[in-house]
Order: sequence, then structure tokens, then C-alpha cells
Amino acid sequence: MKADRNTELVKANLDALSKCAETGKGNLLELAVEAAENFATLGEISDALEVHFGRHKADTKLISGVYGKEVNKDSTFIKAQQLADKFAEIEGRRPRVMIAKMGQDGHDRGAKVVASSFADLGFDVDMGSLFQTPEEVAKQAIENDVHFVGASSLAAGHKTLIPQLIEELTRLGRPDILVFAGGVIPAQDYDYLFERKVAGVFGPGTVISESAITMITKYLEQD
Repeated sequence: MKADRNTELVKANLDALSKCAETGKGNLLELAVEAAENFATLGEISDALEVHFGRHKADTKLISGVYGKEVNKDSTFIKAQQLADKFAEIEGRRPRVMIAKMGQDGHDRGAKVVASSFADLGFDVDMGSLFQTPEEVAKQAIENDVHFVGASSLAAGHKTLIPQLIEELTRLGRPDILVFAGGVIPAQDYDYLFERKVAGVFGPGTVISESAITMITKYLEQD
């Protein structure tokens, strides 16, 4: 596409977009549409705006206690907490999970709910930023020495990004970090993921306490 487009015209479109962002004179949407019609990429359009606007970085702060307050008398919740305590006794530290969002998923609200819930169950939790690559997730997971990565998928990247994450963890010498997939994943794709060493898949409606029990059990079984 880039080889066939009018490079000078695209550059002029992007310069005009950047100038509009700088001065506030003109219509950003109109200029962005014009650039796209001339085959400027989304990344190029974003970069032209970022020069003057900067780039938003989502807040990954977690709020704990909400999930536990609602279900603290539930037998499955209690069992998951007890299993997390047992894990800590066996391994010498709390189970540690990284919740990751890879690719072009547009928000991480659901992932934050899951992360906060795991914290209430007795996990140490790390939260990745939006739009990470498999390589970035693997690096963060290893640096934080997690036991698990929960890869949340909403934008149909599960058949490419999650296997790539597992391959990268293996390449970096940490195949012991178990990768679980969650989110909107069609049931017919589960076997595809299992064949590529995904340790478990948790679809919509999964009870978080049950997923925690599954994760800890599988980790201890591999020991």
C-alpha cells in the first residue's frame, strides 16, 4: 500500500494534521479522514497528533476489597483463598499473576475487575498496560517473576498473540510460567489454544474463584 500511494501527498496531509494539532486552527477529523483517504496509516495519523498532544497512558491502579466484600461467605471463594495460602506455604510466596492486554483491545475495564478479584483471593497481581506486544508481556512477566499470565482477549487476537506469548516465554527460558486465556473466545477455538500449550481458557461467565482454583491446581500439579 505504501509503495503505491502518493508519498508527497500523504506527507502533506500529515503535516497539515500536525499543524492543526499545534495551532488549534482547522478540523482535526476532516484532516484525518483526508489523510486516510490518501492511504496514510492509523499509526502515521496518530504519530502526527502525538507530536503536540502527547500519548495517553492508562492508569493501571487496582482497587481491592470489592469482590471479596460481596462473596466472602461463598464456599468457592473460601476454597480459593485457602488454596492460595497453601500455595504460599509450598512455594514460599504468594501466587503471582500478571493480567495482560495484547493487541488492539480498546479498554481494560474487565481486566481490571479480574485483577482486583484475584488480589482479594490472595494473589499478588501485576497489571500490564494496554496495547502490549507478546514480547513486552513476556519481558514484564519474567521481570516480575510471576507464576501465571492471564491474557485477556476481546479483539480476536487470541489465535496469534497468545501462542506468540507462550513461544516468547519459552525462548526466554521461562516455559514454567503458565498462560491462561480469558475473554471473548469462541468455544471452537479452545482446542487450538490447548494444542499450543495454553493452560486454560475462561470464557464469559466464568466464576473468578473457580478460575483461581484451576490455575493454582495446575501449577502445583506441574511441580
